[in-house]
This record gives sequence, structure tokens and C-alpha cells, in this order.
Amino acid sequence: MSQELIQAVMVLTKQKGFAPEVIFESLEAALLQAYRKEPHSNPDAYVELNRETGAYKVMAKKQVVETVEFPETEISLLDARKIDKRYEIGDIVEADVTPANFGRSAAHTAKQMLIQRLKEAERSVVYEEYYSREGDIITGVITRVEGKNVYINLGKTEAILPPTEQIATETYHEGDRIKCYIVEVKKTTKGPQIMISRTHPGLLKRLFELEVPEIFEGVVELKSVAREPGMRSKIAVYSRDENIDPVGAC
Repeated sequence: MSQELIQAVMVLTKQKGFAPEVIFESLEAALLQAYRKEPHSNPDAYVELNRETGAYKVMAKKQVVETVEFPETEISLLDARKIDKRYEIGDIVEADVTPANFGRSAAHTAKQMLIQRLKEAERSVVYEEYYSREGDIITGVITRVEGKNVYINLGKTEAILPPTEQIATETYHEGDRIKCYIVEVKKTTKGPQIMISRTHPGLLKRLFELEVPEIFEGVVELKSVAREPGMRSKIAVYSRDENIDPVGAC
């Protein structure tokens, strides 16, 4: 499983864009959960996974005692000295507690848990990327139109442009590239939900900021925006420099 594990990590790194360490940590967590399903598992166990070879083992701290009463958390002096001859009664040993045949029994459980954890990680990455772009313009491609809803591919996820956020005079066709305003990004159990709009006043404001150098540089300020989407728009502008005409600049 070890080399297959490393290869799988590399594939996921390329396909999903995850940092390898994110995948390794998810694997360790998945293997640990699989271990905890074993009878008499140590509650303080952890998994060590070699990032180069893919080899792993379950480790746990055990106290050195003369007579073992609780094998999950204790180790005899004789067994402790097989690890290191310097151990004495009362010492704490980092012991390998990997169950026999654990690799086969853990593989299926760990795989399912890993898939779930990676889905959660992928959703988190997508959420953070688009959340940071709230209040900004994004360009997407229309993938389909179903009823009155327009589905738009934004790159790493899909968003729905509902009829309430569409311009009445516009028509939308599959394959068209379209600019939208990101109103809000929400976390849901099915992944991030991105609220986009073609009618929001912020769309016009951001377009002016991108197209007019004086606004982008902060010399001219957009004080307010009023829109009748598809019909007309009005903006109020103010110049911080008396030598620049704000209306002429826009």
C-alpha cells in the first residue's frame, strides 16, 4: 500500500491542487479513525506516516510498569527495555501499537474517510477563494439555461444567476461568457453557495473602478450608484483633485 499511497497523493496534488501536506494529514487522521474502531485501542494514539515511503504505524504513549493491568496504556519493563535498555519503572514509552493485519482492515475505512475529508478540504478551498472576492466582478461561462435560471461555470464551481438578478432585456445562451457581481458567498452542507448578480449596483461601480484610472487610483470617488438595469444608470462622483473634472473623467 505504501508506494500506491505516495502515487495517490501525487495524483491528488495535481488534479485537485491540494498541498501534499494537506493530503498526508488527512490520511493520518483517516487511519487514526480506522484504528479507533479496533477493540482495545489506545485513546491517546496517533499515526506516523512517512512522507517519502508511504509507510505508516500507529504510535501511543505507554507507562512502564512492573505488572501490566491495562495493556492499552501500560507496557512491562521487559518489553520497554526491548525498545531501549535505559527505560525504568514509571517512564513513558512511545510504543508501536499498530494492530496485526491493520493495513488490510484499515484500508477500506481510511479510504472512505479520506474521500470525505478531501471533499471537505476542497469545499473549504473553493469557499475561501470566492469568499475573498465578495464585492468583485467575476467572468464565467454559461453552461445551461433551465427554466428561468442561468447556470454559470466560474472555474472551480458553478453558480446560479436567478431571474431576480438578471437584466430583463438580456438573453442568455449556452457558451456565452458573462460578467457577474459576487454578492455573497455562503457555506452550505453541499459546498459553497455563490450569490451572483447582473443587476446589483456594485457591478457598475466595480466596472467604473476597473475602467477609469482616476477612480482606480482614488483621485475620483464614486459616491453613489443608481441603476435601472438594462435601461439607464446614474452615478454621483467627487474629485479629490480640483484640477480633475470628475464627470469628464468618467
